[in-house]
Amino acid sequence: MAHLRGLSALTVFAWFGGAYFLSYALRSINAVIAPELIARFGLSNAQLGALSSAYFLSFALMQLPLGVCLDRFGSRRTNALLLLVSACGCAVFGLAQGTGALWLGRALIGLGVAGALMSALKGYRFWYPPARQAQLAAWMLVVGTGGAMAVTVPVEMALPLVGWRGLFALAAVALTAVSLGIWLRVPRDEEQALAPPVRGQPIWSGYGEVYRSRVFWRWAIAALAMQSHFVALQSLWAGPWFTQVIGMSPSQAAGALLVFNAVLLCGFLGMGWLAPRFERRGWTVLQVVAVCGTGFIGLQAAIALVPASWAWLLWLPLGVMSTGYTLVQTHVAMSFPPALTGRAFTGFNLLIFGGIFLHQWLFGVSVDLFRAALGDTAAAFRATLLVWVGMQTVAFALLLGWRAGPRA
Repeated sequence: MAHLRGLSALTVFAWFGGAYFLSYALRSINAVIAPELIARFGLSNAQLGALSSAYFLSFALMQLPLGVCLDRFGSRRTNALLLLVSACGCAVFGLAQGTGALWLGRALIGLGVAGALMSALKGYRFWYPPARQAQLAAWMLVVGTGGAMAVTVPVEMALPLVGWRGLFALAAVALTAVSLGIWLRVPRDEEQALAPPVRGQPIWSGYGEVYRSRVFWRWAIAALAMQSHFVALQSLWAGPWFTQVIGMSPSQAAGALLVFNAVLLCGFLGMGWLAPRFERRGWTVLQVVAVCGTGFIGLQAAIALVPASWAWLLWLPLGVMSTGYTLVQTHVAMSFPPALTGRAFTGFNLLIFGGIFLHQWLFGVSVDLFRAALGDTAAAFRATLLVWVGMQTVAFALLLGWRAGPRA
C-alpha cells in the first residue's frame, strides 16, 4: 500500500473535505433560519427540536449499514452515491409546504451526508500513514466548522435575497457537484484492496466484536453525554439561547454564532497541530480528554448560572474545550483490526448521532416543560442546561474511573 503524497493527497482531502463542509453547514443551518421556520410554520421549541433532530435520527440509523458499505464497497463509491440522496433531501425541504415535508427533507439530508466524515476517515486510514490519522481527523473538523461558520452571518445576509428555500436549492446543486468530484477524482485503489466478504458470514457480524469491546463502551458513554450534547447546542440551541436567554436580536445572534464557530475552528486547528506533539510528550488521549472535559462541564455550569449579557463570551472557551473529543473516535477505531475500521467508526458514530437526536429533541421538550412550570423562558433554558450538566458529570466520572483495556 503506497501512501498518497503531494497533489494527490491534497486532492483526496479536498473532495472529502468539501462533502463534510456541506454536511456540517446543513447540520447547523437551522440555528440561523429557526426564526424563519417558527414564523412560517408556527413551531414550538419541542417541534423545532424534533424537526432539526430528524437529520440526526436518519444519520444515526444509517451508521450500521454505512459501516458495511464502507468495508465492502469503499469510501469513494459510498460517499458519492449518498451525497445524491442528500441533494434530493435539500430539494424536498426547500419545496416543503408543511412540517411533514420539512421533516422528510431534513431526514433525507441527514441520511445522505451520513458518510461524509466516516468515509473520509475510513479512506484516510488507507491513503495516509498512521501518524497522520489524528491530525487528519482534526483538520476535517476544521473544515466542518468552516461549514458551520458559512451558515451564520453569510446566511443571515442571504436570507432577504434568496430566502431559506433558495438556500436549499443552492445546497442541492453543491452536493451534486461534490458527489461528481468524489466519483471522478478520488483514486480507486482502496476498493481494490478491500477484504472480500467471508462466505456464509452475516454482514453485521463485525459489529458484534465492536459492541462487545469494553474499551469501546468506556469512551462511548462519555461521548454520548458530552460530545453529542455539544453538537446539539452548536447546531441548534446556541442560536435560541442567544436570542431567548441573552436577549440578542437575530442579526446579533448570527454574529455571535460566527465568532463562536470561528473560535471553534481555531480550536480544531490547534488540536490538529498539538495532537502529534501530545503523543511525543507521552500524553495519552485520556489525559487530554480529562483536562478538556473538566473545563467543558465547568463552563456550561457558568453559562447556566451567569445572567450577564457578556456571558455569551463563555461559549468561546466552551468550543475550545469541546475539541478534546477530536482524538477519541480515531483512538477507538484504531483499537480494532483494519478489516473492521469502517464498522468501528460507524458503530461509534451511531451512538454519537443517536445521542445528538435525543439531546436536540429532549432539550426542547425540557425547555417547554420548565417554562410551563417556571413561567419564564430564560429560566427554563438555564434549568435545562443544569440538568444536562448533571448527566455529563456522571458520565465523565465513569470515563475517568473505568479501567478497560490497555489503550486508555
